[in-house]
Amino acid sequence: MKEDFDELYEKIRAGKVEREDALFLAHKPFYLFRIADELRKEKNGDVVTYLVNRNINFTNICVGTCKFCAFREEKEKGYMLSMDAVLSKVEEAVNNEATEICVQGGLHPNLVVDNYCEIIETIKSHFDVHIHAYSPMEIYHAARNSDMSEEEVLKALKKAGLGSIPGTAAEILDDSIRGIICPKKLKTDKWVEIIKTAHRLGIPSTATIMYGHIESLENRIDHIFKIQEIQKDTGGFTEFVPLKFMRKNNELGRMVNRNLSFLEDAILHALARVILHPYCTNLQVSWVKLGVRDAQRMLYFGVNDMGGTLMEESISRLSGSLAGEYMSPEDFERVIKDAGRTPKRRTTLYEIN
Repeated sequence: MKEDFDELYEKIRAGKVEREDALFLAHKPFYLFRIADELRKEKNGDVVTYLVNRNINFTNICVGTCKFCAFREEKEKGYMLSMDAVLSKVEEAVNNEATEICVQGGLHPNLVVDNYCEIIETIKSHFDVHIHAYSPMEIYHAARNSDMSEEEVLKALKKAGLGSIPGTAAEILDDSIRGIICPKKLKTDKWVEIIKTAHRLGIPSTATIMYGHIESLENRIDHIFKIQEIQKDTGGFTEFVPLKFMRKNNELGRMVNRNLSFLEDAILHALARVILHPYCTNLQVSWVKLGVRDAQRMLYFGVNDMGGTLMEESISRLSGSLAGEYMSPEDFERVIKDAGRTPKRRTTLYEIN
């Protein structure tokens, strides 16, 4: 039996893991966790990174109908931040040593590509920060509203000063699931196309999964393999971020009758490390979704990054996250050290500060 696992481990180290291997390991967590931790140590050592950043959710007005969203509002109840308000938030973040500003918002019916570019250009004209902005869904929305292709939108955003994009709006990359939880959202193939186009244009991105709702273990594994395929092709993902579904205050939450256990969270993170090795070597845990204590514990299951300080994260909070909206660099350092690891502050592109 030991010889079988040694052979499987070498197969994983060579980047040749298969779907059946992942399914097998998901039901053998002792071996899965050991392999994930060893791969993490081999690639990242005992360093755990974090980022000083701020989220700016510039509007909550949205034409979307995603069943998991508690952030969306109709125009009558919604808001759209002024440029002065955006700059004030950026200034506060920069004064707190932020190196990244993450900009995302609802799918406002009236916004075109010039509006999205204006936000970036205005920030970049005042501050030397990395702009991490606009999910594939926002890019798709801007393209449709502007009668442009997604590639044209991405080129315009890059010219305006866009540094990278969040790989959100992925949820589960399976159209049978998407048809239930977000029927009007872009399809899997379009998400992949936009991500690959961004990477080809020199715009890196994160990669995400939203797990813990109506999807199966097999759906999760297939999703991670899709991320692996893209990364093998483009090399454009900076990290992979599992995002646990927040079930409060949304329609999908009323369809889900159980919470995922800590064991299931750990299995998902460890599987991501195993499947994505050695193509995507940064695995991030979301302290906002899991809470700080469980996020810290994920450092033993393949995780090497704890994400950003955020300073503002309305979307998760409105869906029931209890972890808060800000974690200071001092708190990151303490949490990481208490886990027996070495904290390092990084940039968006994983340069150590």
